[in-house]
Amino acid sequence: MQNSVQAPVVVMNTNQERTTGREAQISNITAAKAVSDVIRTCLGPKAMLKMLLDPMGGLVLTNDGHAILREIDVAHPAAKSMLELSRTQDEEVGDGTTSVIILAGEILAQTAPYLIEKNIHPVIIIQALKKALSDALEVIDEVSKPVDVDNDDAMKNLIKASIGTKYVNLWSDKMCDLSLTAVKTVRIDLGDVQEGEPRYEIDTKRYVRVEKIPGGEVMDSSVLKGVMLNKDVVHPKMSRYIENPRVVLLDCPLEYKKGESQTNIEIQKDEDWNRILQIEEEQVQLMCEQILAVKPNVVITEKGVSDLAQHYLLKGGCSVLRRTKKSDNNRIARATGATIVNRVEDLKESDVGTKCGVFKVELIGDEYFTFLDECKDPKACTIILRGGSKDILNEIERNLQDAMAVTRNVMLSPSLSPGGGATEMAVSVKLSEKAKQLEGIQQWPYQAVADAMECIPRTLIQNAGGNPIRILSQLRSNHAQGNFTMGIDGDNGKVVDMVEYGIWEPEVIKQQSIKTAIESACLLLRVDDIVSGVRGQEQT
Repeated sequence: MQNSVQAPVVVMNTNQERTTGREAQISNITAAKAVSDVIRTCLGPKAMLKMLLDPMGGLVLTNDGHAILREIDVAHPAAKSMLELSRTQDEEVGDGTTSVIILAGEILAQTAPYLIEKNIHPVIIIQALKKALSDALEVIDEVSKPVDVDNDDAMKNLIKASIGTKYVNLWSDKMCDLSLTAVKTVRIDLGDVQEGEPRYEIDTKRYVRVEKIPGGEVMDSSVLKGVMLNKDVVHPKMSRYIENPRVVLLDCPLEYKKGESQTNIEIQKDEDWNRILQIEEEQVQLMCEQILAVKPNVVITEKGVSDLAQHYLLKGGCSVLRRTKKSDNNRIARATGATIVNRVEDLKESDVGTKCGVFKVELIGDEYFTFLDECKDPKACTIILRGGSKDILNEIERNLQDAMAVTRNVMLSPSLSPGGGATEMAVSVKLSEKAKQLEGIQQWPYQAVADAMECIPRTLIQNAGGNPIRILSQLRSNHAQGNFTMGIDGDNGKVVDMVEYGIWEPEVIKQQSIKTAIESACLLLRVDDIVSGVRGQEQT
């Protein structure tokens, strides 16, 4: 045999970094842990705030897990996927963004020793995690109880629990009122539907507008039975206060329509030139007459309004707003019962909105705002937030979005789990019992999930300044005896019964956070090769 030394074959580009096998898995787990450590202090009512400067120099002050991770710039691919987690959680259920990251980080940290030291194949660990997930969801279902959606007090307690950990905690009653009223306003009853389908359609994203006006104090915030726009009427002589207005919504410009392509007109006589100008005027006048035929008091269009059209509409006794956003126009349509019309020629009586109680323009601070208020049974609304500064208002808006998401979830699936780490502890204790009945190597990673679940109550105790080891043992023994509603009082780190303490969270949030956490852990464990092909800047 000829023993020639073979030259190494380089397949990959040399300036790409490549991490393989064990090293890649360790680096993924460390990255995930690092991300979860960043927001560990943001869990519970005694949560710390993070202050972030974004690249534009803006300031973000928050303890909402998702808002923090959105601002952090991360280079590691595994850490990036952790950021995606909180985004899904935020979009799906709106709350629990902090706990999902902490859980995912902890599950990876707990399974790491089996992967690295005991050399168990990742696929076996993943099987065990998947098994633990389905068992955990069963446990959550057992400890949950149904809730009556129309009982306002019960709903308010629920929302309170969600925003009790946030900055708005100081005004929690006010915030509960705001979010409950807003969600109830935009709720559309779909009537009786088959089992398992939501009975309501609730679109808070599209039909609840949060308008932030600096100044005043937070308690001045309110929910309008209608819509507010940051606009003034186009002509100073137009009426700024109309009761029971007839509203017409348009999606077309009230200006002279010019030819599509360039048109050249040759004029022989002076009179012809005047005639051309006259045609323009007549066309605009015709448009205005078609609008005035349905006797509106308020005309709102998404496009422009020429000076001439303003004049005719003013003579017809209309107040006009122009260049409103499409989303605002949709909201006004829902609130006033008007239909958005694309061509003035098609206007008919049924397109006029008559459900609005009052149209008024007011000066708040140094800007004019238009209100379409006191609508009968509006299906869209505006929440006006007042507060000291922009930063405070931004934070309150984020928290309010969470509160509305929680309200919406409970209405769509009315079932609650005990909060304060009680559900997580119940899952942990049940999984530990089941782990003993498993055969073979699978029971270790399965037990790891049980241990990881404890990180939520443990973090709550640490953030409240309690002694984690002693209090966790108390909690564990309570759960072992079957008191699955025992949880942590996040204010002073003691073990309390959640039924008396009154902290419940929607079951959807608990289920979603465990699903997301375990699935992402499985995903990261499957990775055994990381190629980061970021080319360094060519040095000139």
